Amino acid sequence: MPALAHPPGGPVELARPTPKLVEAEPLLPPVARAVPKVHTVHGEVRVDEYFWLRNREDPEVIAYLEAENRYTEGVMRHTEPLQERLFREMRRRIKETDLSVPERLDGWLYYSRTMEGAQYPMFCRRPVGDDGAEEILLDQNPLAEGHAYFRLGIWEMSPDHRLLAYAVDTSGAEAFTLYVKDLASGELLAESIANVSPSVAWANDSRTLFYIVLDEARRPCRLYRHRLGDRPAEDVLVHFEPDEAFFVEISRTRSRAYLLLELGSHSTSETRYVSADHPEDPFWVIEPRRAGVEYHVDHHGSRFFITTNDEAANFRLVAAPVENPSKPAWTEVLPHRPAVKVDSTDAFRDHLVVYEREAGLRQIRVMPLAGGEYLIPFPEPVYTVRQSGNPEFDTTLLRFSYTSMVTPNSVVDYDMAERTWTVRKQTEVLGGYDPSEYRSERLFACAPDGERVPVSLVYRLPLSPGERRPLLLNGYGAYGVSFDPAFSSSSLSLLDRGFIVAIAHVRGGEEMGRAWYDGGKLLQKRNSFTDFIAAAEHLIAEGFTSADRLVVTGGSAGGLLMGAVANLRPELFHAVLAEVPFVDVVNTMLDATLPLTVIEYDEWGNPNDPAAYACIRSYSPYDNVAAQAYPHMLVTAGLNDPRVAYWEPAKWTARLRARKTDDNRLLLRTNMGAGHGGASGRWDYLREVAFKYAFVLDVLGMDA
Repeated sequence: MPALAHPPGGPVELARPTPKLVEAEPLLPPVARAVPKVHTVHGEVRVDEYFWLRNREDPEVIAYLEAENRYTEGVMRHTEPLQERLFREMRRRIKETDLSVPERLDGWLYYSRTMEGAQYPMFCRRPVGDDGAEEILLDQNPLAEGHAYFRLGIWEMSPDHRLLAYAVDTSGAEAFTLYVKDLASGELLAESIANVSPSVAWANDSRTLFYIVLDEARRPCRLYRHRLGDRPAEDVLVHFEPDEAFFVEISRTRSRAYLLLELGSHSTSETRYVSADHPEDPFWVIEPRRAGVEYHVDHHGSRFFITTNDEAANFRLVAAPVENPSKPAWTEVLPHRPAVKVDSTDAFRDHLVVYEREAGLRQIRVMPLAGGEYLIPFPEPVYTVRQSGNPEFDTTLLRFSYTSMVTPNSVVDYDMAERTWTVRKQTEVLGGYDPSEYRSERLFACAPDGERVPVSLVYRLPLSPGERRPLLLNGYGAYGVSFDPAFSSSSLSLLDRGFIVAIAHVRGGEEMGRAWYDGGKLLQKRNSFTDFIAAAEHLIAEGFTSADRLVVTGGSAGGLLMGAVANLRPELFHAVLAEVPFVDVVNTMLDATLPLTVIEYDEWGNPNDPAAYACIRSYSPYDNVAAQAYPHMLVTAGLNDPRVAYWEPAKWTARLRARKTDDNRLLLRTNMGAGHGGASGRWDYLREVAFKYAFVLDVLGMDA
């Protein structure tokens, strides 16, 4: 099942084939045995010959995945020198020993530090002032020792700055264990709590901690209240969410006045609140859930500011009194505008900050509470701005990050009173990177129904008309997640070899507003695929590339995109990178016991409904593998992935092997020690990127 986020993760070392197998015998792909499982859905007889691959307890399943890994490594062995070159050049661009920009909270400055050679950052702080000594709060490197995978899900400082709550995952399965560290002694408190989500919140007493427990399907559904020193078995269950379509989150407002219990599906939400000074009081509902209505809450003084799509497809901003925040008491602050999507709102003492999206670009609107409003200007025509945490309420400084496909990420402090900005830090790209040698553009392709599909691209200058360079085209197109253009130092390894790197902003994302999302989900999902094909055709027609030099890539729901377009137009692409691809859509959505399935009905449809089933069946990549020629393909999976189960890419690869009519390369690489995001360490992650780039260069004949 797809994911919203794409965190880096780390591969384990794969077993190497014996020299005899590689050197003396022909390198043949493994063949998965076919064991037909037959069942009927809405009158259609369905045959799933690789259903048996779902049983990870079966030694034959693990043996098959390992055989695929050996085959992949054998096929790619001749590229190992290229992989090493790519890894070393990407690593050389990174400043290994570095500091993040400190974030002020009360009398402390919090920041992260990376050290040369270390895989993971350490989190530190020092008192405000020039003479403050550094204190290392959490060094992830020793915590990660002995684990093939390590991910810090969240770390949350207590209001008195004496305790640190943090949660870790050492399998990639996204079931975290919660710890609390006493910063004075450096010791962990006796209690630790397993099987939690990465969402916690402190009450203002610095003794009460709220956390969320997962159910058997790894759905965050139970909110507990823990009192430090108590046994976790005695913790109070504050809320159980029975609706399987809803997830539970907990947070504290920037004002520190309230704790917010957020209950949400992909299309509906409800928020409840309690005073952070009185954490044992009941949570009160702000506005009861109504199907299709979403809202998000921030607090300021006697008011809640609420961003909502109630009577506003692209969202609007309203205010509500704390003592009576339900809809009848709402007053409009920023009305709905058909051309502008409101993403979220941050409240500060003297300002409201509204993050918006217009014509495919993010913008920041500042609204002084004394009156007036203005947009922050940005220097490039194609760019991305991202929110920062901004934990301080009583401040005029707004921190955000700014980047483009040619501008490395910059941390900006913007003074909302003076309307001036200061670049606190721009990510250093070692090796003499000069942005003037590259250019980014935005084009528009015409979809079959007439919609204009944005395409962002970057390339190294000069580019001659009709040069037809090799091109890597990215896509996602789901959940309303916008694939915004941003700088990647790793991509320089392709750009400097003559590549164009592009993003097709297809429907299903929210780049062009909520209607763009609605136009690529449920019964309209096929628009995501035809938009992507239109973008590829436009890039070819405009002379940027040709079909024999075009490589396409996407992960998770973007992997579904890859599988669908490979079935629809295999001749249009030379190679496909499908990372943890959600390709077995029908079977997964028919199984409500799997993580995420029920909440995903709002995104893909419930296949128990005949119309939804027919739509999903028409594009599900696994169901539509045909006896035809396919591009070169590299498919990745994670054995512990709770979002897209490893068997989806494994089954898809097996069926492709059995049915495709070409001799093009088809490789499956399963990370046997990680989950959805792949490698967790920064160098392990770069090795994964180097492997993928080596595959691309090799199949294009550019491995020299």
